[in-house]
Amino acid sequence: MSLSSAQTVNNYLSLVKFSHTIFALPFAVIGYFLAIHFTANVFDLKLFGLIILSMIFARSAAMAFNRYIDKHIDAANERTAVREIPSGVVKSSSALVFVIINCILFVATTYFINTICFYLSPVALAVVLGYSFTKRFTALCHLVLGVGLSLAPIGAYLAVTGKFNILPILFSFAVLFWVSGFDIIYALQDEEFDKSIKLKSIPVVLGKAKALTFSSLLHIISALFIIYAGIYVHFGIWYWLGTIVFIGLLFYQHTLVTPNDLSKVNLAFFTTNGVASIIFSTFVLIDMYINR
Repeated sequence: MSLSSAQTVNNYLSLVKFSHTIFALPFAVIGYFLAIHFTANVFDLKLFGLIILSMIFARSAAMAFNRYIDKHIDAANERTAVREIPSGVVKSSSALVFVIINCILFVATTYFINTICFYLSPVALAVVLGYSFTKRFTALCHLVLGVGLSLAPIGAYLAVTGKFNILPILFSFAVLFWVSGFDIIYALQDEEFDKSIKLKSIPVVLGKAKALTFSSLLHIISALFIIYAGIYVHFGIWYWLGTIVFIGLLFYQHTLVTPNDLSKVNLAFFTTNGVASIIFSTFVLIDMYINR
């Protein structure tokens, strides 16, 4: 790969914040292995690979579409003006082509998974792409983002079994409230700017202090779903150790950010939540393996 080609790849990876895949992907892995552990299905490397690819394609399409739709907003915001499209690193038209390609690849990948995933693929795309419009008319945009990422465990379980089940749905609700909560924390940075151009968000509606309280409430609900899932299927000690770490990191991120100090928002948003997702999923898989 030439230097220019490598730089182009890096630009698009930065455009879609590929490293942020770490939030939902571990929960897709959980969904896959729940289906293996609690049904008669066996591990299938090809299917596992297709699930990972579908996750990557859907998220890449969603993130690039968000950057494309928000390009003028990002250009006007000092914090986001350095992003790839407003700064000219990636052309707007190229980003749109990238979105279309990833949408096609996502649908094509689901075709090779099973019929129900293929039929539901447009619904999934509607949710993850539709999120980009929501902050223009509702402060609950954070919850819509949470719904998009919460499809990971349900989708992976469906890919294996072709059926819905309460257990991956419990994990999906945990993801929904977890993601919504930390997205509110991230949105604190743009409260004043969003107000100035009449964008909607929980910080805009409630202010920083109450928004942090609301975020805490969402994270408590997420923790309750994690706890209930463990009780529901009688997980073992490794699951509960992972749960303690996950909930502890949810609590920890709220100690990093105050209404008057947003300097550690990125630490709370990316590092803490990324670590929480990886550690929790690892402990869940260990528990399922030991108790198989």
